[in-house]
Amino acid sequence: MARHFRLTLAQLNPTVGAIDANAARAREAWAAARAAGADMLALPEMFVTGYQTQDLVTKPAFAEHAMRAIADLAADCADGPAIGIGGPLRADGHLYNAWHVLSGGQVHVVLRKHKLPNDSVFDECRLYTSGDISGPYGIGAARIGTPICEDAWSEDVPEAQAESGAEMLVVPNGSPYSRGRHDTRMGHMVARVVETELPLVYLNMVGGQDDQVFDGASFVLNPGGQLAVQLPPFDEAIAHVDFADDGDGWRAQQGERASLGDAIELDYRAMVEGTRDYVRKSGFSKVLLGLSGGVDSAIVAAIAADALGPENVRCVLLPSEFTSRESLEDAAEVASRLGCRLDELPIDSARAAVTDTLAPLFAGRDADVTEENLQSRLRGLMLMALSNKFGEMLLTTGNKSEIAVGYATIYGDMNGGYNPIKDLYKTRVFATCRWRNGAHRPWMAAPAGEVIAHRVIAKPPSAELAAGQRDEDSLPPYDVLDAILEGLVERDASVAELVAEGHPRETVKAVERLLYVSEWKRFQSAPGTRLTRRAFWLDRRYPMVNRWRDGS
Repeated sequence: MARHFRLTLAQLNPTVGAIDANAARAREAWAAARAAGADMLALPEMFVTGYQTQDLVTKPAFAEHAMRAIADLAADCADGPAIGIGGPLRADGHLYNAWHVLSGGQVHVVLRKHKLPNDSVFDECRLYTSGDISGPYGIGAARIGTPICEDAWSEDVPEAQAESGAEMLVVPNGSPYSRGRHDTRMGHMVARVVETELPLVYLNMVGGQDDQVFDGASFVLNPGGQLAVQLPPFDEAIAHVDFADDGDGWRAQQGERASLGDAIELDYRAMVEGTRDYVRKSGFSKVLLGLSGGVDSAIVAAIAADALGPENVRCVLLPSEFTSRESLEDAAEVASRLGCRLDELPIDSARAAVTDTLAPLFAGRDADVTEENLQSRLRGLMLMALSNKFGEMLLTTGNKSEIAVGYATIYGDMNGGYNPIKDLYKTRVFATCRWRNGAHRPWMAAPAGEVIAHRVIAKPPSAELAAGQRDEDSLPPYDVLDAILEGLVERDASVAELVAEGHPRETVKAVERLLYVSEWKRFQSAPGTRLTRRAFWLDRRYPMVNRWRDGS
């Protein structure tokens, strides 16, 4: 006689520290699972606390609050499907990253994460104790093995669970987005399925937390590695997956097969979701930004409008004598096409006042970058004043190329609470503008169509802090700069390797110098959406004072 098992997957968006609210979301998902006749509800890794908690989880009162919430959830949900939910465990003087299985009003079993990642954005060896490999547990007709996230990225934990009687693998995850990450996950999980000959459920959370965005895209694989279910990226979803065993082992029935989109769409969605969650989870509902007429501020305005709605985005023109009429027209056109409010605050009178005040001390010295930076800092001051007065979070608009080489003014255009394009090189900014003009998705709150006029994309980039200024007066062309930065930052390539790839040695050395001497600026920069495996902050941790240079 065939056996049947229904598993409800809750691909949801928790908030770090909102323990009671996260537990309430779990109750709602459990009610949906019970209504669907499920045997078990599965929630992602560390769901009850949100993820990543960083050092917050080491505070005893925090972990104990989370454990009480899990115990209360078990008591409240006694009459219905079992629940698997991620949360901390404090036991015997140790702290564990755990997955709690709740059944019959009690915590039925607790599985402790064995492999603790200690690379990229993860620092779990510092936070948690490694648990022993857990055996399978029984729920209904099924015996389930649960490797927690990193436990499934190598063969030993899943194989041990299979050898001790697991009939399927349910893998709860807190896996943040980075470009190409889905293919990497899929490759590892297919390998586990082939090795164990068991079906595998990969359950990931969604939502933004600080610089990281969790992209969901949960999936179910059958023995042999065939895809049975693919949930959408970034969207919350409750999915009921039916398994049947006709004598040859469990297999999942075919379900939803959502499309994922290409790299540029996934990056854009990550920036939209990261911006929305950072703003809203921080307690804001509206944002503002300086709109210059260039591509960087234009794409940030589009991201913000898509994330929060155009009615919640204030764009501000801050012209000086060096601002071209074309830039004013282009900025106004972007705001109009997006449907955002546009205010204008000229900085000339403030600049004159500051210049006059400094004149006695600056007497006898030629004007230089100091006077240029004054303009940027006055703009930052005015934008922060608006943010304070109206309770709108200021978004900053520097791209990864500029942030890498310090082509940004500290306490000026770097001012802000969040930077959606912090991990997007300038050449990808241009490509993203063109993509947004030609694409519109249901998750975008701003209008469809060409929201960033062609002239904004086509004109030479300029900070417009001096007459006739162009970015290429100070930097290599962006296609050259980005290629060198991709080598230095993303690949840790040596100077010699980049020279062998065709870049002039003097250009590579100049970019290397700018990269290293700008570390102190990045240390003080706003957080921004992580898109790559080498984003500035947790992925790449360099000293601010550093006298080493590559002599190869």
